[in-house]
Amino acid sequence: MNAPLQIEAGTLAVLWQLSARAREASSEETLGFVMVNESLSLVPYRQAAWWRARAPVPGAVAAVSGLPQSDPGAPYVQWLGQVCRLLERRTIDGQTAARQAQAPDGAAAQGTWPHALTADSLPEALAADWNDWWPTHALWVPLSDRAGHSLGGVVFAREQPWTHVDEALFAELARVWSHALAAFAPRASWLERAKLTVSAGKHRRRALAAVALALVVPVPLTVLAPAEVTAKDPFVVRAPLDGVIDRLFAQPNQRVAAGAPLFALDSTALASRYALANKNYATAQEEYRQTAQLAVTDDKDRLDMALRKGKLDESAIELDYTAHELARVSVNAPRAGVAVFSDPNDWNGKAVSIGEKVMLLADPASVELTAYVPVADNVDVVPGATLTLYPKSSPLASYDARIDTVAYRAEPTPEGVVAYRVKATFTGSAKPPLGVMGTARIHGRWVPLAYYLLRRPLATVRQWLGW
Repeated sequence: MNAPLQIEAGTLAVLWQLSARAREASSEETLGFVMVNESLSLVPYRQAAWWRARAPVPGAVAAVSGLPQSDPGAPYVQWLGQVCRLLERRTIDGQTAARQAQAPDGAAAQGTWPHALTADSLPEALAADWNDWWPTHALWVPLSDRAGHSLGGVVFAREQPWTHVDEALFAELARVWSHALAAFAPRASWLERAKLTVSAGKHRRRALAAVALALVVPVPLTVLAPAEVTAKDPFVVRAPLDGVIDRLFAQPNQRVAAGAPLFALDSTALASRYALANKNYATAQEEYRQTAQLAVTDDKDRLDMALRKGKLDESAIELDYTAHELARVSVNAPRAGVAVFSDPNDWNGKAVSIGEKVMLLADPASVELTAYVPVADNVDVVPGATLTLYPKSSPLASYDARIDTVAYRAEPTPEGVVAYRVKATFTGSAKPPLGVMGTARIHGRWVPLAYYLLRRPLATVRQWLGW
């Protein structure tokens, strides 16, 4: 079968034309006509028939030479279908045996090489009718796809024995016909592809079983969220009165002692008010002194002395209030800590209202974790759950914490993401420095791996479809 063949150039030209005709066929019916009728120009034969093994009519004679359409009820067609079905089973058995024996002949191993037969090759029941329908010699040309699955076959019959050249030419045509038939094959459904995948070998079935087993393995449901280390119970330093910040004495993240100056408001307006109040107090005091001296001899001045006394008291109160306000212009630290605020240039010259927050005084040893969980990732994020902080600045460090509170309402973060604010307390002895940022992995309940992998895609599809 591996010996070189001597084929004439004219024969090769006809083979090329038949191959082109098969590739250009617009339907299976046209291709069947080419197979059983036009092949006569390449190899002489008296009869030919195409037996189809797959849908739309599996296991049926689809084309017979010399007839526009085969009649399924004709005795010849029924006998021919039984013979082709038997030949296909033999081809499949031979193909399996060749694979097990690892035959070196590729065509024989694939079961695509034609093989000749006579009446003696068939069972007695079928061989009894051989002479009624066929001449002495027949040739079975099996057809199969790339995966080795049978597509049926074409049978040829004539009086002369088949030569090795005839078999080689039909073997080449069989490859062309199989390729052309594959173009008309219906696309397999996902269920059919799944069955094919499952049934395609022991190792593949084992791999699929391992994947299915892995998908039901329980894993912890985790959520990633941006987080930062913030001060726990910081002291809020507020503006004592309405005014303009004149100067900041502390710098961001600077340690300050108790009583150290933090910032001062512009005192120009208050100083003018204090000077005016002081002058009004001095004037009222002099008027009261003069009225008191005259009241010793004049009853009328005695009545004016009470009025002057009231004005003097009013001036004193205004002077004391202005002096108290002027003393509050400079704000000092009520306790030691670290000054937490933004760029000083953002505060210099800024008008503030009474009670407005200017900075925080935080204790570096008292810190907590603040995480922002996006709405789509709020899965089992409840007080008492554990989480782990992975700082961006320290890729090898991690810190464990326990959730204390979870905001009931999601709010936009500075990055524009709607998220829930989560507060957590560090459980280990080591705590990260204040201001460290990173990613928090929040640990939830145990779920199958399939749910862990498909949770986000299913949630997205559900919101998109509205079910």
